[in-house]
Amino acid sequence: MDRSLVSVRAALVLLLAALAGVGAGLLSVLAGNGVAVGVLAGLTAAGGAVPVFNQVIAPDTTHRRPAVPGAGTKGGSAGG
Repeated sequence: MDRSLVSVRAALVLLLAALAGVGAGLLSVLAGNGVAVGVLAGLTAAGGAVPVFNQVIAPDTTHRRPAVPGAGTKGGSAGG
């Protein structure tokens, strides 16, 4: 069980979206709007930030070699 539940990229996208939502909601409440309007503003900002951060943060393009030599080749042989 070496796989993580969420990738680092997905966690970063969701964290940045949550921070944007909290910031927008806090600014809305501090501007004099009600708490309900602040919550709605925060949820809207977080929902809009997810696709933006998803596009901005590049996916991981590193190619990993198999741990076992020859595991990635057809036929199971390591060489020629």
